[in-house]
Amino acid sequence: MAARPLIAGNWKMNGPKGATAELLNIIEGAGDLNPATDLLVCPPATLIAGFAALALGSRVAIGAQDCHAEAAGAFTGDLSAEMLKDAGASAVIVGHSERRRFHYETDAEIRAKALAARRAGLLAVVCVGETRAEREAGRTIAVVGGQLAGSLPNGAGSENIAPAIAVAYEPVWAIGAGLTPTAADIAEVHGFIRRELAKRYGGAAPGVRILYGGSVKPGNAGELLAVENVDGALVGGASLKAAEFLAIAAVYG
Repeated sequence: MAARPLIAGNWKMNGPKGATAELLNIIEGAGDLNPATDLLVCPPATLIAGFAALALGSRVAIGAQDCHAEAAGAFTGDLSAEMLKDAGASAVIVGHSERRRFHYETDAEIRAKALAARRAGLLAVVCVGETRAEREAGRTIAVVGGQLAGSLPNGAGSENIAPAIAVAYEPVWAIGAGLTPTAADIAEVHGFIRRELAKRYGGAAPGVRILYGGSVKPGNAGELLAVENVDGALVGGASLKAAEFLAIAAVYG
């Protein structure tokens, strides 16, 4: 099964109530895009339920930026995958570099969250990526390989893995910095990820989407999304503006 393109927007800790206008513009503009492209907006948790209600019946899915591994319990301030599902989310980002760095999340914790997402029926967008120091030391493949091995669910039930898992390669040094790897660099890492997915999930691996993230903008999206094994993008700052987000998605026609 070939991977269906996905353009996902990570709004991070941005988005007051007034941001609803941008979502409505995305929903309206989505009708002009290639119907074979999936669209996902991941706002702060305070907006998920409202956004899901607005997007109901549209081409735009709503996701979350994190979840707890447990379904319920004494975890003050946390939200379970089941709660996100109940609020209208259909996906959740796990293991973003900002969670790994500022919240000290380990690969094992990220795997547990990915499994929780699958348990709740959410798509888990599992993030991996190296720092600048790791890239300059020639350790990109080793770092990404270790994160994949530790963060992805094992191969059990792999025949149904494609709707449950996507991988986002986000070189940490490129996020929000206006920098991007070369197309050759991205092709190398995405090709490696695809091979690792094949080892773990066998014939289901081609359907698992591999997104590129890190300073994706309308001006570079055409080049980045044309790279082999790039099945879409995880967009940060550019996803906050409907016109920019839609322009990136329009690369697919």
